[in-house]
Amino acid sequence: MGKIYRSITELVGKTPLLELANYEKKHDLPAKLLVKLEYFNPNQSIKDRAALNMIEEAEKKGLIKPGDTLVETTSGNTGIGLAAIAATKGYKFRVYIQDQVSAERFQVIKAFGAEVIKLSEEPVIVETMEKTGGDFIAAVAALRDQVLAKEEGIFFVDQLSNPANPAVHESTTGPEIWEDTNGNVDILVASVGTGGTVSGTGKYLKSKNPDLYVVALQPGKNSLPSPENPAPEEIMGVHPFAGVPREMVPEIMDMDIYDERYDVETPDAYRVTREVAKTDGILVGTSSGAAIFAATEIAKRPENAGKNIVVILPDTGLRYLSTNLFNEDFEV
Repeated sequence: MGKIYRSITELVGKTPLLELANYEKKHDLPAKLLVKLEYFNPNQSIKDRAALNMIEEAEKKGLIKPGDTLVETTSGNTGIGLAAIAATKGYKFRVYIQDQVSAERFQVIKAFGAEVIKLSEEPVIVETMEKTGGDFIAAVAALRDQVLAKEEGIFFVDQLSNPANPAVHESTTGPEIWEDTNGNVDILVASVGTGGTVSGTGKYLKSKNPDLYVVALQPGKNSLPSPENPAPEEIMGVHPFAGVPREMVPEIMDMDIYDERYDVETPDAYRVTREVAKTDGILVGTSSGAAIFAATEIAKRPENAGKNIVVILPDTGLRYLSTNLFNEDFEV
């Protein structure tokens, strides 16, 4: 009899690398784009890795016990991963989630039996965001110190500062890429949310190849809220890390790991996401399209001809069907 798994925790990781052969040919790219399809994780995103590792590290340290409630703030995918793993391990789960995330994210988290609270429904978060001009890091700290600290049986997972977040990418994502390319990886391209993926993966790959070139992505200025454009079409789950105060960047983000920062605007991310669905049959999210767009531009540079560019694609496009991402009548 073949191997039978007993828990979804056994299914996390070991996601495939796929060369975007048709897309490369269409654009006549002189470098190879090798995309890491993280939607092959059991809950269709790279955040399954961090969710599992953060919970299991807390278990090893005796920080959580049966019956406890795990709590996290998230733009969606971490909440989904934590909700699923909490369910299979018998923990309760509560998530404070950004109001503007897709309807699919709300529905999936609730399906796992979690309690879902919008950020706008928590007064401490709202007050702190107003006082600090939108500092999400400060709002999370206020939630932790003023609300969660007063409750019994609560474990705040805290992906923004939990070292188990980048650690799992150093121990799994990086080694998988190295093994699947037989050590032939020249450039790593990854978007930045918490910074865990690029920090951990970049650290491992640079330990194997000090000449590895790491490109970290953030949204372009036109894809971020501003007084002139308070509600832009955003690249969900991707956040600025350069050009903002260090205290507004997640603690786990290694600011020395990347060699280049690349700013991507939402229209480019949407266009490329729609395109690779048609050329190579992969349905991915906006941050994936942003990463492929940046990798495409980097591949066109003369010095990168013949190189292998590994691109992290964080999640599935199925999480975006209620958004404008695949509505081709919608132009950003």
